[in-house]
Amino acid sequence: MPRTSARAPLVLKPEERKQLVQLSQSRTAPGREIERANILLRYADGITIQAIHRELGLSRPTIYKCIDKALAAGVAVGLRDKHHRPKAPEITEEAKSWVVSLACTKPKDHGLAAELWTLSALAAFIHERAEAAGFPRLSKIPRMTVWRILDAANIKPHRIRYDLEKRDPDFDRKMAEVLMVYQEVNLRNATSPTPEGEATPVITVSVDEKPGIQALGTTAPDLPPVPGKHASFGRDHEYVRHGTVSILAALDLHTGEVIANVEDRHRSQEFVALLKRLDDHYPKEAVIRVVLDNHSAHISRETMAYLSTRPNRFVYVHTPKHGSWLNLVETAFSKMARTFLRHIRVSSKKELKERILKGIDEWNANPVLFRWSNFDLGLI
Repeated sequence: MPRTSARAPLVLKPEERKQLVQLSQSRTAPGREIERANILLRYADGITIQAIHRELGLSRPTIYKCIDKALAAGVAVGLRDKHHRPKAPEITEEAKSWVVSLACTKPKDHGLAAELWTLSALAAFIHERAEAAGFPRLSKIPRMTVWRILDAANIKPHRIRYDLEKRDPDFDRKMAEVLMVYQEVNLRNATSPTPEGEATPVITVSVDEKPGIQALGTTAPDLPPVPGKHASFGRDHEYVRHGTVSILAALDLHTGEVIANVEDRHRSQEFVALLKRLDDHYPKEAVIRVVLDNHSAHISRETMAYLSTRPNRFVYVHTPKHGSWLNLVETAFSKMARTFLRHIRVSSKKELKERILKGIDEWNANPVLFRWSNFDLGLI
C-alpha cells in the first residue's frame, strides 16, 4: 500500500531492522517499546499512518510522535521515551523522614492504647498531626502512600521480631568450650568410639529434660482411612487430659544411644536417678563428661551430695545461659516430637510412659550418630 503521508520515508539498516523485529516479538520488553517497534517496521515498509492506526489500534498522535523522533534522531531515539523534566515531588524527603520516625515509635508512646501500629491507625495519626508538624501535604495522603514510604525505608511497624538478649557475660567462652568438646568427640569417633588402651576413657553424653509432655486421650475412637472417601484418619476435636510427664535423657555422642527416664516431674531426685543410670551403664573406670545447661536440678544440694559420693566420675560442661541450642540432645527431642510423639493419644499417663520408652528402644535399635563438620562447629 503506497504511503500518502508528507513525511519522509524511513530507511532501516539491516541491523536496525533485525533489532526492531526481535523487539516486536519479545515477551519480556516493555509494552511501549514493542508498540514503537511495530510502528517503525510498518512505516519503513511503506504502510500509511491510517493503516498503522487501524492495524495496531494506536492513536495517530502516538504514531506521529514515534515516527518523527525516529526520522529526526534515529531508530534508537524513536524507541525511547522523550526526556522531560520531572515535576517536583509534593511529599518532600523531610516529610517522608517524619512519617518513618513516627512509625519507629509505638502508639502507646503517644497516649494511645495499642502496642503496635496498623496501617490505618498510622495514617489516621499522620492526618491529625501533619499540619502542626509543618507537613500539610501529609494531612490527606492515602494509606497506600504511607505504605510506600515505609516500604522504601524497609520499616514494618505492625510486626515484632523476637530475639534473645545474650545475658551470659561468659557466653563466648562457654560456647567455645562446648564446641571444643564436640570437636574432640568428632576426632575420637573418627578412630574408635571407645579407644582401647586408655587407663581412664572419657565418655561424653548430652543431657537435658523435655518437660510438659501431655498425656491426651480421645473421647471417641479414631476413624481409619477409607479408600475413595477419606484419605486420612479421622479424630474428634475433643480430648481428655490425663496429666503431663517429663523425659530426662542422655544422648551418647559416641554411639548415638539414648538413655532416658520418663518421670512425673523433673526435680533433683529425678535428675540424680538419671545420673545413677549413667553410672551403672558405663564402665567403672570411665569418666562421664556431661554436657548440660544450668537448670537448678543439675547443681542443687541434693545433686552435689550425690556427685560427692562418686568423685572424679562425672565432669560437667555447662552450655551458656540461653544457649540450650548448643546441647545436642535437643536434636533427639526434636526427632521424638516429629516421630512417635506426633499426634499421640493415650488412655493414661502410664501408657504414655510405656510408649515413650518403647519409642526410645526403637531409636536405640538403629541409633543415629551425628558426625560433626568444621562448618557445624563454626570453625570455618
